[in-house]
Amino acid sequence: MTDDAGLNEAVALLPEWLRHQNWYTGSRTGPIEARTVSATLLNEAEPRLWHVLAEVRHAEGTQIYQVPLSVHAHRADRLDHVHLGHTSQGHVYDALHDKDATAILLGRFADGVSTADGLTFHVQKGATVPFGQTSLVMPGEHHNTSLLYGDAAILKVFRRIEPGRNPDVEIHEALTDAGCELVAPLLGWVDGSWREPDGDADMATANLAMLRGYLTTASDGWALATASVRDLYAEGDLHADEVGGDFAAEAYRLGMSTARVHETLAEVLPTSTMSPAELAELGAAMNHRLDAAVVAVPELEPFAPGLRAHFDVLRHRTEPVPVQRIHGSYHLGQVLRTVVGWKLVDFEGEVLASLPERRAPHSPLRDVAQMLRSFDYAARHLLITDHPPEDPSHDQIEYRAQEWTQRNSDAFCSGYASASVTDPRADLELLTAYEADKAVYEVRYEARRRPSWLPIPLAAVERLAQIR
Repeated sequence: MTDDAGLNEAVALLPEWLRHQNWYTGSRTGPIEARTVSATLLNEAEPRLWHVLAEVRHAEGTQIYQVPLSVHAHRADRLDHVHLGHTSQGHVYDALHDKDATAILLGRFADGVSTADGLTFHVQKGATVPFGQTSLVMPGEHHNTSLLYGDAAILKVFRRIEPGRNPDVEIHEALTDAGCELVAPLLGWVDGSWREPDGDADMATANLAMLRGYLTTASDGWALATASVRDLYAEGDLHADEVGGDFAAEAYRLGMSTARVHETLAEVLPTSTMSPAELAELGAAMNHRLDAAVVAVPELEPFAPGLRAHFDVLRHRTEPVPVQRIHGSYHLGQVLRTVVGWKLVDFEGEVLASLPERRAPHSPLRDVAQMLRSFDYAARHLLITDHPPEDPSHDQIEYRAQEWTQRNSDAFCSGYASASVTDPRADLELLTAYEADKAVYEVRYEARRRPSWLPIPLAAVERLAQIR
């Protein structure tokens, strides 16, 4: 904590600025209040660099956000897009977009374990940190901010902070220590501490950022899959297995990589079982989410009875189910194809869920179900953008979408089974329940954020509701 007047002026600028940040998850229309719970001055010279954890109060609750701030005596035109405002000490900017500030931030890793008034910078044993490289904010982030340093490392800065270990750091550390080559290696991480707002004497601690290796030859799984879909749609009369851009072999290899990562996670992190009573609770939670979704999206109601049948069957399971740490938010955007094979990234889980929920063990089938839903999205999104219902070719393209999804889902599961003692299709009840639960989540998400894409998960729930 600090009584620095300039910092207090800067923090006073946060409420209005936060409303416009895509990683801010609180109310955007009502009053917002912000106060500092931790502040560390990382650089006194130009630019003045503050690391700030701010408690943000709004109509929907209270959250802690990480907002590093840089202060320049004179306005920096190159930073106008992240300008918060002006204080008595100068112009205030989001420091993660300020290359001078991010060079200072990276430099804090130099001593292996470096502590700076509430912050601790850790370097993984044997890791090489790319000091001297300039940073570039990576596009497409929705909940965090990631900085690419040269072509060597990515610093992922978590914006919304909860006390405890972030699963992205925890799992990357466990897999890196295990020598797993199916993930980007962990290079380091940053811990922070602050005093809880209730005045308790205990300090809260959390992982604030993670530094990992950058995969220079990588191609995004979503981009590769959708390129295959475009090839199929362009051919018209050809089937998925007849097109040059067939993705099934890659889906098979991705299934193998997924199984091997699951196997390693089960070896290096705790495992347990989900009892029949806990399975019944899981089914009840799925039903509860469905009930809320039907209220929010009435188009879902005709399919609700069929979906509930999948959730209710979990109440009648008599055998426990093995559970372990998993990815938690697994889709084609979370995998990268390199010259040596598939790599899994971003083990943070569903970032809008609480930290205990994201760290909770689940059946690996939950990851499998989420990837199957991602295959369906890859196949169907062009129906929304390029082949709407009024398009004469819509029905033919929709058939091709179903064919592509099924072919690649089968290939993924076969690849998984080839590298594991378990075939995901051996427990269709649980796999289908997880898939239906994910589709219900997607219905709510699309209705709220991207209504034009709502037909994609609605088609899925219609199909899943008919499965018996």
